[in-house]
Amino acid sequence: MAPAAISEIKVGHIDDVQELKKSKTSQIPERFIRDRTERPNLDYSCTNIPVVDLSKLFQGSKDEFCSEILNLMTSCKEWGFFQVINHGIDLELLERIEKVAMEFFMMPLEEKQKYPMIPGTVQGYGQAFVFSEDQKLDWCNMFALGLEPHCVRNPKLWPTKPSDFCETVEIYSSEIRKLCKNLLKYIAITLSLNEDIFEEMFGVAVQAVRMNYYPACPRPDLVLGLSPHSDGSALTVLQQGKGSSIGLQILKDDKWIPVQPIPNALVINIGDTIEVLTNGRYKSVEHRAVTHKEKDRLSIVTFYAPSYEIELGPIPELVDDKNPCKYRRYNHGEYSKHYVTNKLQGKKTLEFAKINN
Repeated sequence: MAPAAISEIKVGHIDDVQELKKSKTSQIPERFIRDRTERPNLDYSCTNIPVVDLSKLFQGSKDEFCSEILNLMTSCKEWGFFQVINHGIDLELLERIEKVAMEFFMMPLEEKQKYPMIPGTVQGYGQAFVFSEDQKLDWCNMFALGLEPHCVRNPKLWPTKPSDFCETVEIYSSEIRKLCKNLLKYIAITLSLNEDIFEEMFGVAVQAVRMNYYPACPRPDLVLGLSPHSDGSALTVLQQGKGSSIGLQILKDDKWIPVQPIPNALVINIGDTIEVLTNGRYKSVEHRAVTHKEKDRLSIVTFYAPSYEIELGPIPELVDDKNPCKYRRYNHGEYSKHYVTNKLQGKKTLEFAKINN
């Protein structure tokens, strides 16, 4: 989440969707109503995305390790999305982060507005990726914070309520950071690369967290919880709140597939950065969120990416005559700025890096 230059961006009036729900209106404001071609197919029957058992990689036998590495490779290559179980993060900590996130979103609007997301930025409370007065809005409230390195933090946006919010976010983020480092080691192994290649390449990795709250919507067939997009990160880690509605959908074979997270599992997806580094062998995947007529949904999303100072491009070992270079070299900070200063629009932001043959 590179800082965007703050300019006089006119975004018009943005209704707070939790307040709309409280008003019990059945009328959806025009800015939330999608064009017919964008409206979701509300299929809540779920497809099983791959599941990776990290205990077999952490401490399994040699046969278990090899089998699970193959499973991870297939998950990355064919899906770009998978769930991890036995990830080693204390389940009580997962409950605590959900609790403080929910408590934050349940605070009065005037309290949450003390931490505003200024147009053109992606930290604070509000709606990100809005750049015009006529842009369609997502049926979602967001609260996002830059975490690491500390220079990306905006201390004024760290809330004083709930009282244990900041401490819980710090502990949780530290555990997710360890998970991302481990996952990248195993992903390197699936590519027959040195297991430390990503950690050495990334420098002091950038990490951010975004909490998304999707209130129930009287017309979920007309709106989107979150517009279709791929992530600019290397890896994204999603935790869905217990008891939440099914909301995540991924685009596979040109069809939107609903995903039901396994209890206590975490959903991992490949970001644009890994697509570039692997020269397209592992691709980022377009995904979106839909809403539900009766149930709210909470998700907690962590983005893990290289340092903004790093120059990136396809790893030489993954480029050859059969797999020519598909992406140019670029500065990751420039790409991050490009990503956060454009509205969410499928995988369009990745055009920044593509070589047009």
